[in-house]
Amino acid sequence: MIIESSPTNLDPRVGIDAWSERIDALMFDDLLDRDEHLNVTPALAERWEVPDPLTYIFHIRRGVKFHDGRALASRDVKWTFDSMLQGKIRTTRAAAYRYVDRVEAPDDYTIVFRLKEPFSTLLWNLSDGAMGIVPYGTLAEMTNHPVGSGPFRFVSAEQDKEVIVERNEDYWGDKPHVPRVRFVVVPDTTTRALELRKGSADIASNALTSDMVLTLEKEPNLQVERAPGTVFSYLAFNLHDPILRDVRVRQALAYAIDRRPMIQYLWRGFARPADSILPPQSWAYDGDVQKYEFDPERARQILDAAGYPSINGVRFHLAMKTSTEETTRLMVAVLQQQLRGVGIVLDIRAFESATFMADVVSGAYQMYSLRWIGGNEDPDIFEYVFHSDKFPPHGANRSFYVNPRIDALIKEGRTETDPSRRKAVYAEIQTILANDLPYINLWFLDNVIVHTKRVHNITLNPSGNYDFLKTAEISTQ
Repeated sequence: MIIESSPTNLDPRVGIDAWSERIDALMFDDLLDRDEHLNVTPALAERWEVPDPLTYIFHIRRGVKFHDGRALASRDVKWTFDSMLQGKIRTTRAAAYRYVDRVEAPDDYTIVFRLKEPFSTLLWNLSDGAMGIVPYGTLAEMTNHPVGSGPFRFVSAEQDKEVIVERNEDYWGDKPHVPRVRFVVVPDTTTRALELRKGSADIASNALTSDMVLTLEKEPNLQVERAPGTVFSYLAFNLHDPILRDVRVRQALAYAIDRRPMIQYLWRGFARPADSILPPQSWAYDGDVQKYEFDPERARQILDAAGYPSINGVRFHLAMKTSTEETTRLMVAVLQQQLRGVGIVLDIRAFESATFMADVVSGAYQMYSLRWIGGNEDPDIFEYVFHSDKFPPHGANRSFYVNPRIDALIKEGRTETDPSRRKAVYAEIQTILANDLPYINLWFLDNVIVHTKRVHNITLNPSGNYDFLKTAEISTQ
């Protein structure tokens, strides 16, 4: 399997890049799993109870072994979280468990999380790649010699070259069909396509341009699998800006943008329009919100009413900062043309990624576009991105959006344990955001896997992780 970059750290408590998380999820078990609607389901924990909003009790599966033969018990779970919360392991992941007061192990197969305040997102932060369980007492050695209890076990890793895992013959669940997977690091996109074409690699997941996928689809020895994904592209505004703080201007911009040609020509149809930061697969998604179909005439009327008349065809200038990434630059060029149609001149300023992100975080911009990868799969994203306490560096409210009703709803959703009530809270949040427009929702990218025809039984996951390797098979012909 081809990957674009080496994992930075295979200790599941530390690695936060996509390749670390996805490979870790094959080697380490989490307490919980996630289904196709991003609901939590049993995994290491066969069942759990929430007797009150501050107490979560998990009952661990018996007979589970780590790859080195040690039995997995509740003390391993406790150690995994204590090592982060007590600073034995330095990691940014500890922030996800900031409301955990303590973790208790009253017996070998029971684990209890005591919370400082209600935090209904805890279950999500214990599931499918969020935090794999490590053996009791392990510290930094897990980085170079990861030992988990998952369906694959670590064999070797060489930076910027490869990671090799093999089937765990003692796995407690369904064993993988493939005896060994070699993740080969190939940074160059064209080279990745050539490796697949000549058959020296079997699989690439979300690692090729749309044009390359369409070309490789014609190869007789290759097959393309695609399914709706959760990677979310958006356009963000600086609400401190004197023009963009007017919600009418933001709404006019939404009507002036036509996403259809960008999805068709830039992404070759491998994307779907977005109406929320939450993906449609999410249990909390609500698509019954204000929508902004392409309507340039309505955009012009709104701008006239907002006090921005067209003078010699120009109402005002806006500057959009962007990275030098190819698809982003092409998208911004299309935006520039579409906004010109309603009298807005879009000035494009491209920067290398570090400078671009520094300006975004510091608020030195009017508009920018980025993507959320994975973080938007749980409604806890609303707090991180839209709560008034989460301006950088405390969170990702880079638009400086303030709405007291949103703040109140976010707290209600975080502390509510009843799923139906939480869903209603998040529906109201999505309705408000669709009217206020701190973001313009653009699209969700599809998950696309290109593989040789000797590989089959591949099932795509909404998150775009590597779970399909658990069921993949290789033809013996």
